Amino acid sequence: MRTARKRCGLAIAAVSLVSCGQKLGAPALPKPLEIAADSVGHFCGMLLFEHPGPKGQIFLSDRTDPVWFASVSETFAFTMLEEEPKNIVAIYVTDMGRATDWQKPGPGTWVDATKAFYVIGGRRRGGMGEDEAVPFADAALARQFVLEGGGRVVAFNAVPKDYILSHSGDAAGRRAGPDPPGAKQP
Repeated sequence: MRTARKRCGLAIAAVSLVSCGQKLGAPALPKPLEIAADSVGHFCGMLLFEHPGPKGQIFLSDRTDPVWFASVSETFAFTMLEEEPKNIVAIYVTDMGRATDWQKPGPGTWVDATKAFYVIGGRRRGGMGEDEAVPFADAALARQFVLEGGGRVVAFNAVPKDYILSHSGDAAGRRAGPDPPGAKQP
């Protein structure tokens, strides 16, 4: 009888700890949303469907809807610019390894930006015509992209601030003018 009570007491204590841990644990991250017909880029103020290439979305702790970006470089710029909010809870970017078309990457291709691998310095241009940080969930696919279009692979925390913010153009990293001569858009 004493053993049964002891086991029961231990079971209740374990359930209480699990239950307590769930209440005290970190809240679940918001899931990425799909781009809607009225989704507008934060910096450009234009509809996202008007731009090719990978996109980004950032969730802030004081908003239910994400802040949208016409390119991944603009997504990074938001995190780097001092005047932008810092209450970021989640960042998602288009996984170009799962995208079927550069022009319209399509739904269901979002990846946690902090876990992605980025091709920088390649020939592809982002949605606003700027140098792009092209995201991949799979490092092998990122390396294959480099073989086809140049550049190098870096992790989220290794994307250089000067790569994002030092383009000629505005502080969001948008380039002025067309692609350099000889740059190909495969």
